[in-house]
Amino acid sequence: MANTNATAQGQEPIDASPVDAQALDEVVTFTSELIRIDTTNRGGGDCRERPAAEYAAERLAAAGLQPAMLERTAGRTNVVARIEGTDPTAPALLVHGHLDVVPAEPDDWTVHPFSGEVRDSVVWGRGAVDMKNMDAMILSVVRAWERAGVRPRRDIVVAFTADEEASAEDGSGFLAEKHADLFEGCTEGISESGAFSFHAGPGMTLYPIAAGERGTAWLKLTAHGRAGHGSKVNRSNAVSRLAAAVARIGDHRWPVRLTPTVRAALAELARLHGVPADVHAPDFDVDELIGKLGPAAALVEPTVRNSTNPTMLAAGYKINVIPGHATAYIDGRMLPGAEDEFAQTMDRLTGPDVEWEFDHREVALQAPVDSPTFAKLREAVERFDPDGHVVPYCMAGGTDAKQFSRLGITGYGFSPLKLPAGYDYAAMFHGVDERVPVEALHFGVQVLDHYLRSA
Repeated sequence: MANTNATAQGQEPIDASPVDAQALDEVVTFTSELIRIDTTNRGGGDCRERPAAEYAAERLAAAGLQPAMLERTAGRTNVVARIEGTDPTAPALLVHGHLDVVPAEPDDWTVHPFSGEVRDSVVWGRGAVDMKNMDAMILSVVRAWERAGVRPRRDIVVAFTADEEASAEDGSGFLAEKHADLFEGCTEGISESGAFSFHAGPGMTLYPIAAGERGTAWLKLTAHGRAGHGSKVNRSNAVSRLAAAVARIGDHRWPVRLTPTVRAALAELARLHGVPADVHAPDFDVDELIGKLGPAAALVEPTVRNSTNPTMLAAGYKINVIPGHATAYIDGRMLPGAEDEFAQTMDRLTGPDVEWEFDHREVALQAPVDSPTFAKLREAVERFDPDGHVVPYCMAGGTDAKQFSRLGITGYGFSPLKLPAGYDYAAMFHGVDERVPVEALHFGVQVLDHYLRSA
């Protein structure tokens, strides 16, 4: 990628944005065209990201980069490319997005989920928010830099991954384990689920930037009993044992456990809402404060505790036969530092007649909110929406940042979008009629470009 001669360090002045009309058009086109490439991940390896990976790689190559296409499993393709910065002593930055999407049932949608239709200045389809929009922003910014001859200060590693919507074994997990050299020097990363506008009430627009994720604890429960005839008394009924354990887990009220990221979020939200609160006081009542935050409570309520939600049950094969075993699955999430408490609680809730194990487990994450990086993320957003308020938050779920953390990369959720009031961003994730306004994509490209050139 060509350089400019604007400063002594070879960087374009940060005020001179390379984002032009072509970049704004391309982010919409790329979002739409990526949606049309069906990369549905049904789990169990049932997905093929390669066509979308080829699409991304072609556009990176056209911007003068040398993308590597990497697979653990045929068709489960990842793309990685490095943009060389002007300061070889600066740590590198990872910018990543996943190419797969969750399933969508066309009959439930207003617009076909893989049409990528642009209707009334809105792009419709599965992946419009999670997260082909961010993939398109990355491609648009990189191509705009190539046209303008811009280079960032830091090396930037761009990665488009497979399998984020399942285990990540074919995606970021594979890259971290087998291709760590491609991420050499990366100390921080940005990806999905942050810097979107959240309307917390009249005149209050928040931009939550993720600085943490709860850990993944997907559990398999197995109850064993005595098989027999459905008409006979059976005190060792596996289904009854499992049902009792599942009910206990579903009813359990986990205790409050506040991480530094969540405390910072609560303190900032309390200040913005004019609610006196000492979030460090021994008698601080988090539930009382959450009750005073209105819509903004949704940003913190899921992350003040661990959680366990029963999601799947399987038992038996005939109504008059008592089966010898029964299974259930639980979507569990653990806060940083609460892993031991989580395991001990599950031992108690399942009881002596039900075994439990991790079906899939990933670490919880925290990132500093008082860091220069967070300050630059804040500045980039507030530059383009001076009336907005950036707040830190912890994601209830998880992203590929978990796998990349194994390489010592600190992750932030930062995929900027300016959304109109009434637009339910959270409902777009894995929901029906997923869509993103064109203007939100334009905002995102401008903010992303500014941050990456100032990082």
